[in-house]
Amino acid sequence: MSRSLDDTRRHVQVLPERIGAVGGSEFPGHYPGEDHSWSLQRFKENLVVSVQRLTPSNIEFDLVGVDASIANALRRVMIAEVPTVAIDQVYVWNNTSIMQDEVLCHRLGLIPLKIDPRTFQFKKSAHSPPHESDTMVFDLRVRCDRRPGSRNETDPKKMYYDSSVYTGMLDWTPSGEQSRKYKGKEPRPVDPDILLVKLRPGQVVDMHCFANKGTGAQHAKFSPVATASYRLLPHIILRGPIPREHQEKFQKCFPPGVIGIEEDERGEPQCVVKNPRKDTVSREVLRHPEFQDLVQLARIRDHFIYNVESVGQYKPEELVPEAIKILLNKVKEVEEGLDKLFASDADAA
Repeated sequence: MSRSLDDTRRHVQVLPERIGAVGGSEFPGHYPGEDHSWSLQRFKENLVVSVQRLTPSNIEFDLVGVDASIANALRRVMIAEVPTVAIDQVYVWNNTSIMQDEVLCHRLGLIPLKIDPRTFQFKKSAHSPPHESDTMVFDLRVRCDRRPGSRNETDPKKMYYDSSVYTGMLDWTPSGEQSRKYKGKEPRPVDPDILLVKLRPGQVVDMHCFANKGTGAQHAKFSPVATASYRLLPHIILRGPIPREHQEKFQKCFPPGVIGIEEDERGEPQCVVKNPRKDTVSREVLRHPEFQDLVQLARIRDHFIYNVESVGQYKPEELVPEAIKILLNKVKEVEEGLDKLFASDADAA
C-alpha cells in the first residue's frame, strides 16, 4: 500500500517563485536511526499501479513508489524503443502529381500500419534482401480521370475520379506464407482516411513500398506513441478555513473541479479539496496575500500520472508491458556483462 500523501518527505514544494525540496532525502545515513537501504520487500509494499482511464487510443494510469529515473526510463522506452512496422523504402515507378517524389515518400513512411510487430523480425542489415519474415509489400496505384457529364460541377469529388489519394488505397501484396499467417488480420493502415496527395485528370501515382520493423530511436515514424508523458500528482494542503467572503475567489484560483464549497457539521460553507488531479499547479492562489498562510501547494515526489496515446499499432494497455519487457532485457544484459567482467577479473587474479 502506498504511503500517506501528507508525508512531507514525499513532497516537492511549490513556492511562489521557485520549486523546493526537489531531491529526495530518504537514502542511507540521512536520518539517524533509520535504515533506508533498498529493500525488495519495502519496494513491493509501496509500489502501486492503477489505471484511471482507458479508451481505444489512450491510457491514463498512476505509477506510485518508484524513483523518477525509473519513471522516465519507462517513458523513453515507450517513445523510442518499442518497435513497430513502417514503410521504409519506396520505389517510385510514376508520380505526375504536384508533390515531389521525396515528399510523397516521406508521407508514406509516416503512415501508421496496423501490423503486430511481435509477429515480425528486424532486417539483418540495411542491405539484406527482403524476406517474408521481415518485409511487408504495399502498392499504391491511383490515376485521376474526369467524370463524364461533370462540366458544370465545382466539387472535385463530383468532377473527377480519385481526385484525392488516401491511405486506404494502399494495397497489401502478400509474399510466401504471409497470406496464411495474417489471414483475418490483413496488414493495413491504422486510419484509411489520411490524405496523401491530391490529383487532377491525367495525373498518376504508382509506387512500390517496402515496410520493415524499426524503433523510434532510428526514426520517429517507428514510434508507437503520439504522446507519452507523466506529471507528479498535485497536493493541496489547506492550513485553515477560508473566510466566507473569499471562498469563491479561492475556488476560482484553481481549475474547475479542484476546489469545492461544502457545508460542514455546523452548516457553515467551507472550501474543500475535491480532485487535486485536475490541478495544473498554476500557483495563481499564491499571488493573493489573503491566502498566504491558508494554503500550501506541493507535488508528490513518487506519484507519477502517465498519459499515453497509442498511434494504433498497439492497444494502449499493451504499450506499458512491452516497454517493461525491454527494460528487463536491458537489466539482464547489464547483469550478464557484469558477470563476464567479474569472471575475467577473477581469472586475471
